Amino acid sequence: MTSYGERLEAALSTRGRLCVGIDPHRSVLEAWGQPYSVAGLEAVARGMVDALGDLVAVFKPQSAFFEAHGSAGVAVLERTIADARAAGALVIVDAKRGDIGSTMAAYAEAYLADGSPLAGDAVTVSPYLGFGSLAPALELAHATGRGLYVLARTSNPEGASLQAALRADGRSVAQGMVDDAIAANEASGQGAVGLVIGATASDVGCDLTGFNGSILAPGIGTQGGTIRGLADIFGGATSRVLPSASREVLLRGPDAAALREAVTRLHTA
Repeated sequence: MTSYGERLEAALSTRGRLCVGIDPHRSVLEAWGQPYSVAGLEAVARGMVDALGDLVAVFKPQSAFFEAHGSAGVAVLERTIADARAAGALVIVDAKRGDIGSTMAAYAEAYLADGSPLAGDAVTVSPYLGFGSLAPALELAHATGRGLYVLARTSNPEGASLQAALRADGRSVAQGMVDDAIAANEASGQGAVGLVIGATASDVGCDLTGFNGSILAPGIGTQGGTIRGLADIFGGATSRVLPSASREVLLRGPDAAALREAVTRLHTA
């Protein structure tokens, strides 16, 4: 069994270091000339994979935009994941799940179990019920060679009030998540636990020295982040960063050539 980290590095070495988000919200469907419906959702989501599946290393479909269309929308998400993996790309399902006990175990089964139609290569998770609450997801990720991206220092302004707050031990909440991720990776030897840290802040607000996993950095393109600017933000951890762009690519559709040009341009932006 190859680990998520091994598969990720192999994909990035041949396809470049860019993750493309698939966030098919209403304005994107309209920009593509599609109705706000399941049919429009499918045209955009699977159209992205059809146009970019041989070019992009990682796709990141945002589950909420599929769930908004009910069970038929979730079925489109399943087909989008299958399309991307068939094209040789990796898939991070952006679901941001987080709960306790049997509920967290059920989320893990949905997104990390072999045979689940919602399982990609990794899933985003929220640790804000305590990092230990992620134990069922950690165990299943390690068993199946998949990955987790733990929300640590997100780019939304509201996040700082919690994530930058100091804990009783003097570390920030975000730093605690980073340190717990380091410990989990050292214990497993797999590097399955990654972090989500926004690419738009001038200071990540935590020490990434010693971090031994992937860092998902959303915010490239429309939100103001650039791949060239990552070194100024992440310093010595830059080689572990997986930059992610969504609208900057999505809004170039439905023309396949324009979508591909956007990806090529972002690789050097």
